[in-house]
Amino acid sequence: MKWTKFTLHTTTQAVDLVSCMLDEIGIEGIEIEDNIPLSEADTKGMFIDILPELPPDDGTARVSFYLEDPAGIENTLKQVEEGLLDLRQFVDVGQGTIVMSETEDKDWINNWKQYFKPFTVDDILIKPTWEPVPPEHADKRLIQIDPGTAFGTGMHETTQLCIRQLRKYITEGSSVLDVGTGSGILGIAALKLGAGQVFGTDLDENAICAVKENLKANQIPEKQFKVVQGNIIDEEAIGREAGQACYDIAVANILAPVIILLQGVICRHLKEGGIFITSGIINTKAEEVRAAIKANQELELIETASQGDWVSVTARKKRKS
Repeated sequence: MKWTKFTLHTTTQAVDLVSCMLDEIGIEGIEIEDNIPLSEADTKGMFIDILPELPPDDGTARVSFYLEDPAGIENTLKQVEEGLLDLRQFVDVGQGTIVMSETEDKDWINNWKQYFKPFTVDDILIKPTWEPVPPEHADKRLIQIDPGTAFGTGMHETTQLCIRQLRKYITEGSSVLDVGTGSGILGIAALKLGAGQVFGTDLDENAICAVKENLKANQIPEKQFKVVQGNIIDEEAIGREAGQACYDIAVANILAPVIILLQGVICRHLKEGGIFITSGIINTKAEEVRAAIKANQELELIETASQGDWVSVTARKKRKS
């Protein structure tokens, strides 16, 4: 399917009114580009580790929208131009020019699959569900993943760091808490490595379906891996459902700011001596995570590992004397 893209050049002052005008016309799914830095309030709760460096804000903005029906484009653009004319009475809309371009005819939902090929993490073979097992890896422990719309193919360095740490600390029958489970790859890896039970949490509702599908692909009973939607850091109901002091291992492949928050509550879910494995940490943020864990009187820092520009920090819940 081909979509025609239209980019409207306007001002940051007019963006909200332009957006409302487009919505009233029936145009959905707009894209706004400007050079206004995100504030602390904007980024609070967002999974952002490194913000892009922007050029100076010059007050301009670009609002893009997409139209599918060629027959209706002329009429829609006429409505947009009339809407801009009306807005000029109340706000500076800037240039108000509209530039047209055409998107390629692609299957955006599935096109990325061509880049997801089988790969190994030590003696574990991770492959997409639609690829065969390479003959040279037939003897390896197999994990099949279809991330769908949830995060996690296993190819990222942070996921591989977590898998290696899980291998190191899992014992037969271990209970595992997987925070930010995504596709479920870390929980599934834990079960393949000998864990007995996994409890996963994720903010994204798509993770629920993704985990169920990937459990089926790996022939793992759903009763071994329960996943719920919610925030274990500040939602009491999620914390209660996860349970208190009942996990041998907690793993979180998220981002440094979230891990810093998580370390403050994770001990309530870990058994004494339980292991807290983290990654998703860019190397420039590693010391902040280490410092937060060192400051936590219930945790002791036991290991830091790295791969590329990414870092994994592992800690242990102290035993009571």
